[in-house]
Amino acid sequence: MIEKRLLYEKEKKLIRGGDIVKGSCLLQKGQPFLVVEREFHNPGKGTAIARIKMKSIKDGSVLAMTIPTQQEVEDAVVDARNCQYQYSDADFYHFMDNESYEQYEVPAADMQDKKFYLQENEAYELTIWEGKVIDIKIPYKVMFTVAESENYVKGDTVSGATKPVTTETGLTVRVPLFIKQGEKILVNTETNEYVERVN
Repeated sequence: MIEKRLLYEKEKKLIRGGDIVKGSCLLQKGQPFLVVEREFHNPGKGTAIARIKMKSIKDGSVLAMTIPTQQEVEDAVVDARNCQYQYSDADFYHFMDNESYEQYEVPAADMQDKKFYLQENEAYELTIWEGKVIDIKIPYKVMFTVAESENYVKGDTVSGATKPVTTETGLTVRVPLFIKQGEKILVNTETNEYVERVN
């Protein structure tokens, strides 16, 4: 029993509150929780803290915590694999490991917030815990092609005016009026905001 406990202590991985980022995976009550929101607060006096919101990988429950930035919490030991997104069907997103060619089926119901950011044949980092894919890392900025766009009327030149367009993946983004169908745009995937037109 003592040997097992020592082995566990040796394998246990800790992370400081100040090093936690969105997408980190923490262990709480022996279960992995994925950090979906993180905000730092530095009061004039006292200790800086990280306010985080986490989602249980097991049952989807949400847990909020406030952790001093210097305090250590248990980090789930996860594996990161670079995989190519191949296609989706009614139930799964299908990926292939770029090195081992191993196939991964990710339940679409678990990753609804990712579906409009996945593009076929592009590479994504999969986070794996105990053999199960628990997260798909989406790049901070992604390039899309405008599939549908309404034309604007000449003279409609209100400063800062925008219009909604739809990308090839079905994502709706508000863009400047000059963006046309078929053009490529860069989108901030954290805020779902237009960044710039790509030539």
